[in-house]
Amino acid sequence: MEENKNKEGQLNIELGQEVAEGTYSNLAIINHSISEFIVDFINIMPGVPKAKVKSRIILTPQHAKRLSKALADNIKKFEQQHGDIKDYEQPPIPMNFGPTGQA
Repeated sequence: MEENKNKEGQLNIELGQEVAEGTYSNLAIINHSISEFIVDFINIMPGVPKAKVKSRIILTPQHAKRLSKALADNIKKFEQQHGDIKDYEQPPIPMNFGPTGQA
């Protein structure tokens, strides 16, 4: 387990080994209500007819907006260093997830 040094006014964040390994996702399904945004991260594999949600993150609208801004800022920085990210055609969204947005 890693731990950041706590300087005055800084948040101490722990990152456990299992979480640090990460979970691969190549599709995100986003839904929202008046009080929250729900982001389901999914791994779709070619030739496999069934996909499973690997992780679900629930955010307040304010945190969702902050995440959107932070992600856009990081993409901009990435592209400045490595060139434009090509946006290939997205795979179809499984119909059993209902009406949703896609990212």
